[in-house]
Amino acid sequence: MNGDMAPRPSTDWGPIIVAVILFVVLSPGLLFQLPARTRVVEFGNMGTSAISILVHAIVFFCLLTIFVIAIGVHVYAA
Repeated sequence: MNGDMAPRPSTDWGPIIVAVILFVVLSPGLLFQLPARTRVVEFGNMGTSAISILVHAIVFFCLLTIFVIAIGVHVYAA
């Protein structure tokens, strides 16, 4: 019976892992905020603004595109 079953395709977890890590690291105010309220960059202030969210979203999209498409990060789970 097992010989008749087709093998299951592996799931590529690479893009998901990269997206989660980048989302946590690039959360505005967690590690850094770009642009900050009083300076260009502030570290660990746990604050945010609308322009900071926009800048971090653009940086997130660019880095995610580079890691997933250009470099091709792949993690397969059986």
